[in-house]
Amino acid sequence: MGIEIIGIGSYLPEKILTNAELEKMVATSDEWITTRTGIKERRIAKDMEATSDLAIQSAKRALKKANITPEEIDAIIVATITPDMFFPSTACFIQKEIGAKNAAAFDISAACSGFIYGLAIAKSFINSDTYKTVMVIGAEKLSSITDWTDRNICVLLGDGAGSVILRKTNSTSDILSTYLGADGNYGDLLLIPGGGSRNPATHKTVDARLHYMKMEGNKIFKIAVRAMADSAKKAIELAGITCNDVKLIIPHQANIRIIEAVAKQLDVPMDKVFLNIQKYGNTSAATTPIALEEAIYEGKVKKGDIVVLVAFGGGLTWGATAIKL
Repeated sequence: MGIEIIGIGSYLPEKILTNAELEKMVATSDEWITTRTGIKERRIAKDMEATSDLAIQSAKRALKKANITPEEIDAIIVATITPDMFFPSTACFIQKEIGAKNAAAFDISAACSGFIYGLAIAKSFINSDTYKTVMVIGAEKLSSITDWTDRNICVLLGDGAGSVILRKTNSTSDILSTYLGADGNYGDLLLIPGGGSRNPATHKTVDARLHYMKMEGNKIFKIAVRAMADSAKKAIELAGITCNDVKLIIPHQANIRIIEAVAKQLDVPMDKVFLNIQKYGNTSAATTPIALEEAIYEGKVKKGDIVVLVAFGGGLTWGATAIKL
């Protein structure tokens, strides 16, 4: 018995924010952004559009692909760092709107690694016979935590959501392995300082712009490359396969230079690495499910192929999974 992705769906907001438009907002240029990040444009949600709204659209598309009813979903796991609110969970809002009345629902916070963490939890639920059918969603409205005066961060981020539905199967499909890691010693390199119990919202925290994402990109770069490369290698090893067995590497779409450096450490050519960073930028937990659906839609992978998803994010967290489609 294996675990099969029986449905997958993604959703990107209609509004496109180009590098040319960013040039009018902050001191930057299309050339600077493109050469350093690989990003040409990103999607931005409407002001009244919340993370759950993006997730609901992707969830409905996944349900349609799976050809099942919402009542068949046993659990909904939502990976996000931009929840609609502290509580209730964003997963509960999604459960209500899609009609998954029989599902347990909860959020997890592992930043850009969140979707892979969610897959690991879903795999454990299904293999232990706790649940039969599990929906895992990566969804973010990063524009809501972006300081549009900070040119080092605002050029990177976008909004979007991706959902998968997993179920035990008699086919050869399976989540072959999952590998997760974290190191809280580097937590101060990527964070939102304000808004939680340590720094509750006050006029002072708002004036200090503590409710926006802060990042020390130069310090993160080397850690990200090493952690992603090591995670992918460990997931491949745990799956009992080699890099030659992998059809496609689907990395977190954070920065083209990080992705290229990871590919080099894995000794795989870039044509074996999926990229859509140029269109969407960094959508945190949503990047890997969005990229997986696009890879399937574009015919880059098909049933029976093995893909490796790998990500790195704030916490610091990292992880990888090998999946036989």
